Amino acid sequence: MDTHSRSFAKALSWRMTGTVDTMVISMIVTGSIKLAATIGLTEVVTKSVLYYLHERAWLKIPYGRKTGA
Repeated sequence: MDTHSRSFAKALSWRMTGTVDTMVISMIVTGSIKLAATIGLTEVVTKSVLYYLHERAWLKIPYGRKTGA
């Protein structure tokens, strides 16, 4: 079972990747670096929290887990 700190670290590393992607797409669509940064910084907070909660919820679901011998 993952610890809370491991789930949090995984959420942050994934969000860094996702945020760079969001900022690049936002810059291409809007043509504004400032707007792209604002969108990226907003979504990094909301999606980090959602990912963490999602990970913790899945730890309570036994679907697809194998038990040790």
